[in-house]
Amino acid sequence: MYGRAIASTNKILRPKLFNLTRAETSILPSFLNARNVSQNLPRLPVPALKQTLDKFLLTAKPHLSDKEFASTTELIKKFSDENGIGAKLQKYLVEKAKSTENWLSEWWLHSAYLDFRYPVIIHSSPALVYPIENFKTEHERLVYSARLILAVMEYKLLIDNDKIPTDMMGKDPLDMNQYKQVIGTCRIPGLKRDKLEYYPTSKHVVVMHNNHFFKVHLFGDNNQLISENQLLQQLHDIMEQSVATAPPIGILTSDSRDNWGKAYQQLIKDPENEASAKEIQKSLFLVCLDGPMSPLPNENRKTIAGRQLLHGGGSKQNGGNRWYDKTIQFIIGQDGLVGLNYEHSPSEGQPVAVISDYIYESIKKESGKGKPDVPYNKIPERLPFNVNDEIQKAILVASKNVDEQADGLDLFCLHFDSFGKDFIKSQKLSPDSFIQIALQYAFYRVHKTPGAHYESAATRKYAHGRTETIRSCSIESIDFAKTMLDNTKSNADKVTALRKAIDGHKKYTVEAMNGFGVDRHLLGLKLAAMELGEKIPEIYSDPGYVRSAHMRISTSQVATKCDGFMCFGPLVPDGYACCYNPRPKDINFGISAFTAHPDTSAVKFKDALVNSLNDMHDILAKTQKSKM
Repeated sequence: MYGRAIASTNKILRPKLFNLTRAETSILPSFLNARNVSQNLPRLPVPALKQTLDKFLLTAKPHLSDKEFASTTELIKKFSDENGIGAKLQKYLVEKAKSTENWLSEWWLHSAYLDFRYPVIIHSSPALVYPIENFKTEHERLVYSARLILAVMEYKLLIDNDKIPTDMMGKDPLDMNQYKQVIGTCRIPGLKRDKLEYYPTSKHVVVMHNNHFFKVHLFGDNNQLISENQLLQQLHDIMEQSVATAPPIGILTSDSRDNWGKAYQQLIKDPENEASAKEIQKSLFLVCLDGPMSPLPNENRKTIAGRQLLHGGGSKQNGGNRWYDKTIQFIIGQDGLVGLNYEHSPSEGQPVAVISDYIYESIKKESGKGKPDVPYNKIPERLPFNVNDEIQKAILVASKNVDEQADGLDLFCLHFDSFGKDFIKSQKLSPDSFIQIALQYAFYRVHKTPGAHYESAATRKYAHGRTETIRSCSIESIDFAKTMLDNTKSNADKVTALRKAIDGHKKYTVEAMNGFGVDRHLLGLKLAAMELGEKIPEIYSDPGYVRSAHMRISTSQVATKCDGFMCFGPLVPDGYACCYNPRPKDINFGISAFTAHPDTSAVKFKDALVNSLNDMHDILAKTQKSKM
């Protein structure tokens, strides 16, 4: 979904392989892992060339003048000629699709994540904020932590035994392998390319507190999961052993992948360090017991939680109490701010959200309370690190860089409670399309120009499917925004424009989920040209492509039943990110921008979004009232 990056500092380099833009690599499909269990799912299709190019022209039109659009149209016509380069590249993709389960997977592995050299924090790894807790004592926090760990393990056992129901899209079963890839996976830094390692049979987690690492065994002598009481004792022991703050080794994982790759090679030259790092990598997941976060002026608690889970508040707060390479890190703050951060390579957000709902319900029901102890004689194992001069220098560099990253993110987490998806459904409208058009309207009312707009669509109906791009900026969405801002237009005109924009978005969504979007195919054609040694076709430097792929609004719906939401950083320097969770009576939003850009502000966009949602509600309510 993400693969995000900005050119915020010259210390962080763009990936060199294929020379792709970040907007392009953000839409690449998923990691093809040998562990995939066959569900006999269909293969990702290669759309017809004309189908993709016709659709591309429609999505490019809002960003072009009439003269520019005519020029782009002529270029597309030349590209698609039966004797042109487009036909040659299309044939290559079709042949590739015949010999692989997913024709884009291998390209994705190298380009979207493992060659991605920006820091994973903010740019790639999302945060999922859980309902805020109120821990009155440290003991209460540790009870919550123990119950969380055991709930995750209960769900993992269900996954391992194929006891979770298959996700469906209508009548189509969805690829379930992402569920198997989020627990026990770790990204390993390299000098130029990272790799993924997977340890599904591990039996321990790593708990962090005050930058210390502890290995905690979760199974007793008879291979049974330990009890809540036994795990709670382990957590109390960890707290007693980690009162003083340790050197922030974990902060190295927040730096650019090049910096971290070099530091990692230095770090594991010490055998004890290498052994400790390996135990972290082999763990099922991390649990980070954090100190309190210092709020910014006028900051609500959801926003504080979002900052804590995305980057830990930087080096002076909890930024060192992490290992960002681990696929899942559960973060449990002393002040009740809880949730997770996940490294994006193995999975999209929705499987993580489903697991999180299970965890939340299990904790609420106290399902592990009162279970008897099992034979168990282990204690927490400290994972020590030795810090030499080279590592200390790397820590200082990483600390400076993470502080710049944290200070550079403008985040506002919004609880919108005027209405939720129940009202939208009552109007016989798609909640997701309604929200997407509201985001389009909000951007236009702030910037008075069309904003290229990315929304992720799941393509899990195909083997190894991940996402395709929904291009939410359309001729219809801009017409709606202009109609809403035109005082001469009637309420009926506005409702008609709204329904037309929503219908257009919904149609594109269905096509994208079936593998017939624009971006995946265009990217495949570009990669095919590179692999064949051909010159990159002109369409990729044409204003129609460049502007429509410069995703100033980067969005995703990640739904949880609980009062949670996800947040992440923008895709481009002058853009916004917005992840949302529509619930029956309210909608949670995680909105972000970059402070370095003068044209964007998370608060201003939030205000515009609230006004846009209310405007859209009101024109529908007036129409409904007039019919009564």
